[in-house]
Amino acid sequence: MKRKEVWISACILFVSIIVTGQTTEHPRIYVTDQEKEAFVESVENVEWKKELVDKKRKRLEKYMTYWENDPEWLVSRLQMNWNTKHTKVFLKGGDFSHSEGKAPVATVRYSGTRDWATDYERPKLEDVQLYFDDSRGLYLKHKETGKMEWVHPSKSGFAIDKINEQIMELVSDAAFLYWLTGEQKYADFAAPVFFTYMEGMYYRDAPIDLEKSEQANISGLATFEVIHEGIVVSLVTTYDFLFNYFKTNNKKLDTSVAVLQKWGDQIINKGIPDNNWNLFQARFLTYIGLVLEGNQNYKNGKGQEYFLDHTFNISTDRQIAIKESLLVYDQENAMWPECASYSVHVITTFLRIFTLLDHATNANEFANYPMVEKAALASFQYLFPSGYMVGFGDSHHKMLPPENFELLVSNYKKYGQEDKEKLISGLLSQMVNDGSYDRKAKDFFELFFYTDNLIDSNSEDINTDKLISPTFYAPNVSMVNQRMGDAENAVMASTVGSFGNHAHANGISLELYANNYVLGTDMGRGSSYWHPDHREFYSRFPAHNTVVVDGKSDYAAMRTYFPFKLENVFPKSGERPSFDKVTFSKVSFVEPKTVSEQQRFTAIIASNTKKPYVIDVFRSKKQKEGKQKHEYIYHNLGQSLDVFDAKKNLLNTVPTDDLSSQKGDLKGYDYFMDKSKVVNSGDIQAIFTLKSSESPDNFMKMWVKGSENQTLYKVNSPKSNALSEGSAPKEVLEKPIPTLILKRDEAAWKNPFAVIFNPFIEGETNPIANVSFSSLKEYPNTQIIDVLLNDKTTLDRTVLNASESDIAAKEGFYQKGLLSILRLTNNEADIEFMFLSGMEKFESHGWDIVSSGKPFSFSIEKTTNGYAVSNDNPITINMPLPKEGSQPEIQLFEDGELVAGRKGTTNRNNSGQVVFKLSKGYDKILITY
Repeated sequence: MKRKEVWISACILFVSIIVTGQTTEHPRIYVTDQEKEAFVESVENVEWKKELVDKKRKRLEKYMTYWENDPEWLVSRLQMNWNTKHTKVFLKGGDFSHSEGKAPVATVRYSGTRDWATDYERPKLEDVQLYFDDSRGLYLKHKETGKMEWVHPSKSGFAIDKINEQIMELVSDAAFLYWLTGEQKYADFAAPVFFTYMEGMYYRDAPIDLEKSEQANISGLATFEVIHEGIVVSLVTTYDFLFNYFKTNNKKLDTSVAVLQKWGDQIINKGIPDNNWNLFQARFLTYIGLVLEGNQNYKNGKGQEYFLDHTFNISTDRQIAIKESLLVYDQENAMWPECASYSVHVITTFLRIFTLLDHATNANEFANYPMVEKAALASFQYLFPSGYMVGFGDSHHKMLPPENFELLVSNYKKYGQEDKEKLISGLLSQMVNDGSYDRKAKDFFELFFYTDNLIDSNSEDINTDKLISPTFYAPNVSMVNQRMGDAENAVMASTVGSFGNHAHANGISLELYANNYVLGTDMGRGSSYWHPDHREFYSRFPAHNTVVVDGKSDYAAMRTYFPFKLENVFPKSGERPSFDKVTFSKVSFVEPKTVSEQQRFTAIIASNTKKPYVIDVFRSKKQKEGKQKHEYIYHNLGQSLDVFDAKKNLLNTVPTDDLSSQKGDLKGYDYFMDKSKVVNSGDIQAIFTLKSSESPDNFMKMWVKGSENQTLYKVNSPKSNALSEGSAPKEVLEKPIPTLILKRDEAAWKNPFAVIFNPFIEGETNPIANVSFSSLKEYPNTQIIDVLLNDKTTLDRTVLNASESDIAAKEGFYQKGLLSILRLTNNEADIEFMFLSGMEKFESHGWDIVSSGKPFSFSIEKTTNGYAVSNDNPITINMPLPKEGSQPEIQLFEDGELVAGRKGTTNRNNSGQVVFKLSKGYDKILITY
């Protein structure tokens, strides 16, 4: 969006809101009095809305009964400095230290710690002690022992602030019901609690960090992080819905306004400006700005315009304006530079902010800031075929938030974008129909901003081809996804490096989806970011499907700048070519701790059944010559792992104390359990078995290339925190993850780790009968992988080099380039398909394909009377003269239309070949004879 347009939009916003501010009309955040009649009608007629309102009313009944019997029942449970009335809070880094000072009223207690992981239970509201304020700390139940213990607040997790948030949610619900029904009892219930809290925060200062650490720059007024100040939403909601009640009853609001201003200033002055924090902070600022009156109403001039300007237009050291924050997105593919879980949370936050803004301005703010919609739709690229997101970094497998698309649908409906509404509303309807989305309101945002009813479209009317592509590359998170197949035959490989926020130290890591689950799973994050299991294992190399060098590969996690380089990919990211039998990527990376070069090639190949298979070739070597160790780690869902030799004899492993920090390895190796090993030089087959009561046995078979004195380890890894119901069967959600580790005591470059992943289901056809690995002595960078398919007459031959410059040659075969895949039938007498990529010259089976200067990708597929062909760069095709039929003819297509055609010419150097020259790339070519 151009700067001038942003400024005009901002001016429109502030003029609109200032008018509202001058009239002091409330409520205005979610709804106005003018909209009340229509809202009440929708509550009566729309079941899911009625259900939430009834739920809020019913939940309040219990607490209002307590209140009627004891007017102090709820207010007394606020976490306050009831006796001490302390004004100052002191921290020691991320922990509460102590408080001191004296105020004329009870003040709000500060949170106990930044770390949510705690050994103690937060009490139910009914069990909270009245007016609790004890120098001994908190009196809490231990989760393991069940005993009550005195606990310093720093050991209590989020108990203090969450109790206050729970209370204030009840208060905001009561405020809403007062506005809805006009029954004064709701306002009488809410007002004393609201004012007690606001007065207590008015006299409470922002915390002081005694250690003067980074904590000093991120603390909120109530919690250790300004992004966790969720109570602000309940306070603003209460203020908005009870505003007229307050005025009618002559309640002074100066103190409440001062607290909201102080909170807004704290958010502006603290926090982290260049990741997701900035947007979570901006959401709170939006609430504060919208509920306050115009600047002219306050002596300090800090009203609507002030806070909204700091939200959308004015950047400070700790709070970057939204118009600038939107530039953080990859402007081409709309990816946010954080792991998937955080990225979609950012989208939700943007959508909420602009929904609130649009409710105030009615200026179609989504159109004014188009990146928000673009990012929401781009998030489909994160999805496994099951509809669950990839799990790299601190992510976990979950569905895209339906709220993101509900808010888009509401905007589309409001502004008459029927085609968009039909598509996204139809997708949401499908989710409702298949049981993956229970459409109901959980809070005010859903209640006021979701459309009453979705459009229930037929599945054939919903085309998601533009939302999800066979490959997708996001350089700002170092992620490339590959997909093939559909339904239960779908396979997906997600390859990630380490780039952006909430990334892990994982080198080149792989997640693998097949047989309806994320079988080759990532491990997710640990118990908390401050817990040893996260620092030592979950965020480090051993928790990922990667290669570790010398047992030491490592670098900083969280905000990490170690991406891979995407050297080759097919098809190009976001494209959907006519040839659909192969997807692949090749990425490279320098592991910084051991200064090692690494390269990972991953291909998905269609079999002659509906189930594809996966090739994974991982090269790794230290830049310095000498002693070195490389370990290929792969985690897979299941209850068992069995390893067999090439003759299908079970290999018996023996217990070992290898793989431990005592042997010089990373601390993360100590988390491996049940370790056993065997040394074997030949090819092996490893089978992971996943059993579930609800389905047949699920197998991942690995065909593994042998290597002299290769050590095979069977271990159990800790449970994966990335998993969720839907991405894994319930039987394994909290269970250890079987893991295979392959160790080489030498470089694994010329002789890389080479694996075929062969998923299949019990009772169904296994697409692979056999796999063999070979190489060429004269060309040490060449790997040859022969996959015999289940009919035992079809052979897929993959010839893979380390680079586009490498050569592989033997009698009747020449390859100068990266990759060739030939599907051969009838004892190699014919070619069913040929796929070449990163190629300069290729000769085989009478074909000779030559570059005109640039490395090319090229495919041919056999048809009834010829071949379907595609290419991406200028080439010369020398094809074998057909034994039968007329002189081959070529037809060239662009955008599905025939643009040219001609007959081939005989190769003057080889009368058995016909020549076609192509001056550019074509997605569709037909050669007929």
